[in-house]
Amino acid sequence: MGRLTQRLSFGLPGELWLVHTGVFVNALGWGAVLPFEVIYLHDGCGFSLGAAGLIVGAVTGVAVAAAPLSGPLIDRFGARAATAGAGVALGTGYAGLAFAQTEPVAFAAAVVAGAGNGALLPAQSALLASLAAPELRHRVTAVSRVCTNAGFGLGGALGGLVASFGLSGLMALFLLNAATYVVYVVVLIAIVREPPRAAAVPGGYLRVLRDRPFLRLAAANTLLIAVGWGVFSWIVPLYAKNDLHVSSELVGLLLLANGLTVVAVQVPVAKLAEGRRRVVLMASSGAIFAGAYLVALAAPSLGYASLLAAAVAIGVGECFHTAVLMPLVADLAPPAVRGRYMAAMGFSWWIGLALGPIAGTQLLSVSTALLFGACAATASISSLSLLALERRLPEPARLTPRLVT
Repeated sequence: MGRLTQRLSFGLPGELWLVHTGVFVNALGWGAVLPFEVIYLHDGCGFSLGAAGLIVGAVTGVAVAAAPLSGPLIDRFGARAATAGAGVALGTGYAGLAFAQTEPVAFAAAVVAGAGNGALLPAQSALLASLAAPELRHRVTAVSRVCTNAGFGLGGALGGLVASFGLSGLMALFLLNAATYVVYVVVLIAIVREPPRAAAVPGGYLRVLRDRPFLRLAAANTLLIAVGWGVFSWIVPLYAKNDLHVSSELVGLLLLANGLTVVAVQVPVAKLAEGRRRVVLMASSGAIFAGAYLVALAAPSLGYASLLAAAVAIGVGECFHTAVLMPLVADLAPPAVRGRYMAAMGFSWWIGLALGPIAGTQLLSVSTALLFGACAATASISSLSLLALERRLPEPARLTPRLVT
């Protein structure tokens, strides 16, 4: 029974499963409300379409600025406190958006939510890294990704059902999302222990900026996020809808296939990573992205099937990348400034997510071949850069630990 329990728990202690449950619930609430944010602010609150778009955009825009600012707070007050603070800000912000009657109030609520949004990923990553033994971090990351994708996918379905009740349903979605963050904070404070903090060291972000291997890793991450997440999530659906004239249902199926692939493949990939070179797995993700976009190039002749195959392949590539990235960051970071390292990597995620749709729309306006060719080239260059990075990494950080059970 003991070995069975250990297998079912993936070797993770109950405390980490509590945090992952919170990750799932938060993703459920966010996935439910995300497609209806502009709709509620425009149709429900009566704001102009332009104002509604700016308010929703402020959540992401403020997150970009908040991500690096959260690093010193994580190191100063601890990862659990910073995660709880981010949850409070998100809960307050989304509750404020639910009740906002004027545009200035809605903008203020969006700023608060954006601050929490930018701080949550690095704070939560630092918390998971602090609670997990080094040999467990890749498994912790894998479970976190599964919880996020499963919650987001189920949340989208739930959101559609609740939104069907009209204005009251839309408001309920915002309040539901806010409630998930509040519950998460309560669990963190009441049950999850505060990990021990290392003694403060001078230097702060100067130590991060002097870490050349880490900066190179962050640069490669920005490009892979732009290609694997940014272009796929926003530009590929646009291309499928406008150029291939694919129905909205089939566009949604692309995103569903990608999310289900992550749910199915992430844990096996984490097991595959054990004992293997980290940069090889990350470089593999770039190679998979490149191949996926070359397959997508065949869409005019092969049709929708090539885009569906690309969506699945990109999901697999995401799993290879995320199984390695944050555990490697945790190993590279001195404990006293781990929050800053996580925040800097979180900042690179946000930059990549912004860069993908910005550059992708410009390339697509010229030609599909240029868009997908540039994506394949960018992913390939990132892979080569990561392979060359290995000799600059500390010897202990080069391999994913093999967990003996």
